[in-house]
Amino acid sequence: MISRHIVSAERIRSELENIEEVVTRVRRAVEASEGDSINSDLYWDATALNLHDFYTGLERLLRHIAAEVDGHVPAGAEWHQELLRQMATQLPRIRPAVFSKETTKRLDEYLRFRHVVRHVYAFEFDPQRIRPLAEALVGDFAQVGDELAVFIDFLEGLADAD
Repeated sequence: MISRHIVSAERIRSELENIEEVVTRVRRAVEASEGDSINSDLYWDATALNLHDFYTGLERLLRHIAAEVDGHVPAGAEWHQELLRQMATQLPRIRPAVFSKETTKRLDEYLRFRHVVRHVYAFEFDPQRIRPLAEALVGDFAQVGDELAVFIDFLEGLADAD
């Protein structure tokens, strides 16, 4: 029998690979926008979409942790924010916090930006709002990856104890 903790660890790894591809696409779009002033708005549209995908992929991973490890997925109008807060909370006898408070604060910026992407036309995107997130993404993703690696180790430790 395969431990559910091993399944969760592998699912996190797999999702991180997909998210890493999104991070690469953001970096490429920003670089391309700087060399093409005629089409820069299209590159910023692509950057915004990939920033949206970054958080959406991460949230898919967090929902899995909430369902399979915590046994509780937040519901209601504020579920997106509640899910992120839940991941920053240690659950005694269940799991450590998945993310530090600092990382959670950074991720909240991507969550709020994703809301903007979903509710405005692409031609309304503001590159001045997109650029700081895009430029911070590589470092933020590295921090997320480091913290999730610790969490994966925790899950694999549980699997060894099964």
